[in-house]
Amino acid sequence: MSDKYKLTNETKEASGIKLFRIQALRSFVDVRAGDLGGWVEGVKNLSQDGDAWVYGDARVHGDARVFGDAGISGDARVHGDARVYGDAWVYGNAQVYGKAWVYGDALVSGDAGVYGDARVYGNARVSGNAWVYGDAQVFGDARVYGDKPGTPMVPINI
Repeated sequence: MSDKYKLTNETKEASGIKLFRIQALRSFVDVRAGDLGGWVEGVKNLSQDGDAWVYGDARVHGDARVFGDAGISGDARVHGDARVYGDAWVYGNAQVYGKAWVYGDALVSGDAGVYGDARVYGNARVSGNAWVYGDAQVFGDARVYGDKPGTPMVPINI
C-alpha cells in the first residue's frame, strides 16, 4: 500500500526540536487526501499503515510512536518512548510521555497526563487534571478524573 502522508516543508521548533507538519496523501476515515495534520519529528513517529493520525496542533516526537487506528488531536503531546495505538485517543491538552502506553479503546483528555511506565488500556478514561504515572495501570472500564488544581509534577510542554 502507498504512503498515507508526507512531511511538508512547514516546520516549527519546540524546545529545540524541529517538527514537521504532515499532509495526507490519500483519504481514510475522516481524513481526505491533501488535508494537513499535526506535527511530528519524523516519519518514525506516525505509522504509514492503519488509520492513525495526528490532527490540529498536536505533536509527536522523540521515539514516540502512534499506530493502528489511534488519534492524537487538539494540543496533545506524545513524546519520549511513549506508544499510542489500537483505537486509543489522546486529545485536548493531554500528554503521554516517558515509556507510557495508551491503547485499546482508551481515551486520555483534558489536561491529563500519562507518563513513566504507566499503561492505560481497554475502555479506560483519564481526564481533567488527572495524572497516571509510575508503574500504574488503568484498564477495563475504569475512569480517572482530576478536578483538583495542580498536578503531582510539572507537565512538560514541548
